[in-house]
Amino acid sequence: MPLLQPRPAEQILDAGCGTGGHLGFMLLARSAPVGLDLSRGMLRVARRKFPSIPLAQADLNDQLPLDRKAFDAALCALVGEHLTNLPLLFRQFYDSLVPGGRLVFSVFHPEMAAAGIEANFEREGVEYRLGAYRYTVADYLNLIDRAGFRDLRVYEFCGDEALVDEVPWASKYLARPVLLAVAAHKN
Repeated sequence: MPLLQPRPAEQILDAGCGTGGHLGFMLLARSAPVGLDLSRGMLRVARRKFPSIPLAQADLNDQLPLDRKAFDAALCALVGEHLTNLPLLFRQFYDSLVPGGRLVFSVFHPEMAAAGIEANFEREGVEYRLGAYRYTVADYLNLIDRAGFRDLRVYEFCGDEALVDEVPWASKYLARPVLLAVAAHKN
C-alpha cells in the first residue's frame, strides 16, 4: 500500500482483489475502491467484509468492464504471473486511468518462478500449486512501457528477517528476490 498511496475520494481499481485484502486499506484512506476477481468464492468473501464496495467477476485475460478515464489509480497485486494476456491487461489499465493516474503492479519475483517456486496454498493437508508463467523482469517492464506508462519505478524485495518473523518457513527465501513491484504513471 505504501507504493499505491491511496488518497481520499480517489477511485481505485483493485484488479485481482481476491478476498479484499487491499480493499480495507483503501477504505481506511477514504478512497473509493472497485474490485475485480475471477473467483466467485473470493468475491463472496470480499462482499461479506466490504458490502459497500462495488465488486465484479472478471477474467483479467479478457476484455474488462472498465470505463475510459474512470480511475485515479489501479492496483494489480500478485496475480500477473498467472495471466496470459498481459499486453491487453496493461492497455486496459492505461485506458481506464485519468491523465496522471498511476499503476502499481506486483508479482512473485520472476526468479522464484525460474527456480520452480510458485504460489500455492494448502487445504486439508493437500498442497495446490497455482502455476506461473515464465516472465522476466524485462518482459513486465517492456509490456508496461508499451502500454504507454511512463516514470516506471522498479522495486525488488528480498526475503528478510521481518518476513521470517512473520512466516517462519520463509527462512529459505532469506536474501533471495521474493517480490517484484512496478509503479508507473499515465501521462
